Amino acid sequence: MLATVFAAGFAWEIGFNSTMDKIWDSNNRGRQWKDIRNKYVEGGEDEE
Repeated sequence: MLATVFAAGFAWEIGFNSTMDKIWDSNNRGRQWKDIRNKYVEGGEDEE
């Protein structure tokens, strides 16, 4: 029973987070670094 609760909670968290990330990305399209990076970074360098 306890393992089922943990598994359900884990699955819920993954589903909820991915859904909220998609909603956030769609509401903020064009304003995030991943969307405007190519305007400011020259060349193929991948700096981290």
